[in-house]
Amino acid sequence: MWLDGLLKVQKLHQRIDNIRKDYENKTVHEIVKQKPRFITVEDLNVKGMMKNRHLAKAVAAQRFFSLLSKLKRKAEIIGIEFRTVDRFYPSSKTCHSCGHIHKGLKIKDRVYVCPECGYTADRDYNASLNLRDAEKYRVA
Repeated sequence: MWLDGLLKVQKLHQRIDNIRKDYENKTVHEIVKQKPRFITVEDLNVKGMMKNRHLAKAVAAQRFFSLLSKLKRKAEIIGIEFRTVDRFYPSSKTCHSCGHIHKGLKIKDRVYVCPECGYTADRDYNASLNLRDAEKYRVA
């Protein structure tokens, strides 16, 4: 009897794992099919993020290492340059418009508002523009 329950749990875990793998593969395919000249990613401190008890479960579910290794491999096959920016690069805190670094920006602030020039944008969008234009990076 207990073997039936164990088998159900194992099948459920396998199904969830397959859904995550499928999502990773589709995400990598969507990025690569646009044929960019380069892909820039930020070297995140995942170990430090895992110590935050509020973020740990969500970070673990994202499987960053698996996603990045698939993306790097696919970019290598197609011939797309894969860039890695240092983890201390202030991509979220830098204004894309004027270059001002907003030191007081908190994680809960989802909209970036530059105190210097008034530029307003979604925090992640602003960070992506800064990563695209980053001058210091490593080619992996």
